[in-house]
Amino acid sequence: MAGIEVKQFDSPDETRPFADKGQAKVVNLGEGSALRGTFEPGWRWSEHMKPLAGTDSCQSPHLLYCLSGRMKVVMDDGTEAEVGPGAAARIEPGHDAWVVGDEPCEVVDFGASASYAKQQ
Repeated sequence: MAGIEVKQFDSPDETRPFADKGQAKVVNLGEGSALRGTFEPGWRWSEHMKPLAGTDSCQSPHLLYCLSGRMKVVMDDGTEAEVGPGAAARIEPGHDAWVVGDEPCEVVDFGASASYAKQQ
């Protein structure tokens, strides 16, 4: 394997739709991957991803950077946070999340599980 690998989200290895409310562009990098998610206004994990995941809350970890828009995250234990432009966040499994406001939320996620938003 080469010592450096560069890929562009403009030509992803895979695109995963979020029902009718956005998508994830995935680039595979060695044994890992990076995901650029665009979450449209009205997107909510418990409505748009729960049926795909088959779990009561999101069980994927996330290590992300927010490019634009805002997202509210509520952990299963009730802990809450809001992520906005320029923020970096680590989110453990066991949460719900939704877009806040009328602007799409765009994030780059380096920590999502390999199966996040993947059709089974």
